[in-house]
Amino acid sequence: MEYKKRDYPQFAACGLNCGLCPRYYTVGSTRCPGCAGEGFSEVHPSCGILSCSQRKELDYCFECEEFPCKKFDKWGDADSFITHKNYLSDMEKARKNGIDAYKTELNAKIKVLKKLLADYNDGRQKSFYCLAINLLELEDILAVMEQLVNDVDLLGATKEKTSAAVAIFNKKADEKGISLKMRK
Repeated sequence: MEYKKRDYPQFAACGLNCGLCPRYYTVGSTRCPGCAGEGFSEVHPSCGILSCSQRKELDYCFECEEFPCKKFDKWGDADSFITHKNYLSDMEKARKNGIDAYKTELNAKIKVLKKLLADYNDGRQKSFYCLAINLLELEDILAVMEQLVNDVDLLGATKEKTSAAVAIFNKKADEKGISLKMRK
């Protein structure tokens, strides 16, 4: 099925933060362009939730009077890569604060993720950082980044910087009762 291209594919119609997914940052044929982004149909030829929202001419499912509908039953248990865990709270945040405010927050998270991938990644932490940025609140992420700049940037080697960054993110997640381990 061909989908109408979305203006902001980083936040999916269903509430996933596509701009924080490891596949969004993959190079090659497995790269996902985000929800109805350029080339989406080649990667995801069928998406019932996107089809429904576009048929109803809605940008986001939270705009629908039936949300959350049966399409979302047990949906939160499905994924190990980008967590479905926060999709409801993220959609509620977008509905309550407005989509522009949510996009601003998501863009700030995407900016931090790109910094982590560029400066604190030994080549093996993309999924970890995507999960951490997706699950932690922006204020906690910014606190971690401040600590990284103050304490870790002095370390020269990428491997040491990566190890320190992962430890700091894990500590912050533990304080918040959040697991940064992939679900199986």
